[in-house]
Amino acid sequence: MNVVSIMAHQDDEMRCLGTMLKCRDRGDKLFFVTVTDGSGGFVQKPDISREEGARIRHDEMSALAKAVGGEYVNLREQDEFLYDTPATRHAVLEAIRKTHADLIFTHYADDYNLDHTTVYQLVRHCAMHSCLPMQKTDSPPLKAHPAIFCIEPHGPIPFPATHFVDITAYEDRKIELLKLHRSQETAMQMSVKAGFDRLCHRPDAYWGEKAGCEYAECFVAMPARGAVKPYSVLP
Repeated sequence: MNVVSIMAHQDDEMRCLGTMLKCRDRGDKLFFVTVTDGSGGFVQKPDISREEGARIRHDEMSALAKAVGGEYVNLREQDEFLYDTPATRHAVLEAIRKTHADLIFTHYADDYNLDHTTVYQLVRHCAMHSCLPMQKTDSPPLKAHPAIFCIEPHGPIPFPATHFVDITAYEDRKIELLKLHRSQETAMQMSVKAGFDRLCHRPDAYWGEKAGCEYAECFVAMPARGAVKPYSVLP
């Protein structure tokens, strides 16, 4: 299968990267799509130019994708100013078709960041059209609607997890890869007093306890037409 992370920002794959590594090891191909350029994520350098911030975030995400043998697609919308526009819908639809997505991970409908919830809405709409012929893109329509799973949001937001993936064997590698987002490791240490180690170990251990393993990632299937499958998709 082709497994695609469609997220607002570079490093938002944090809540599904362990599962994606497990998918890779069963023979799946990995893709990382970010809708924004990530240029607004520099707490440590609030005066950095958008161009320089975007370059840094692009290089960091590219390094992670390369390290796992995946491909990276950057749609480069302005970070923190993401809107559901015809042009953005077209770009997301083309990304879904171009990657031949079979399985998509994306944001949950409720989240602390509006860029995240906008991506949820974009994926929900564009995935529906991904296998229909009415919307024209450079890539042809998919043969079937991709399965879609939403990741757990950060913060005090209720999340009705329905699916769990044991990532115990992948936890350390996941965190090692996430630290390739060097700018965000620094930014999060300053803004929330925690880096990738803490931001991953605590929730992954919590969900692992629920699922009966050491570390787990959790998901909920997107309640949209075609997104829920009557067969097993997750590893």
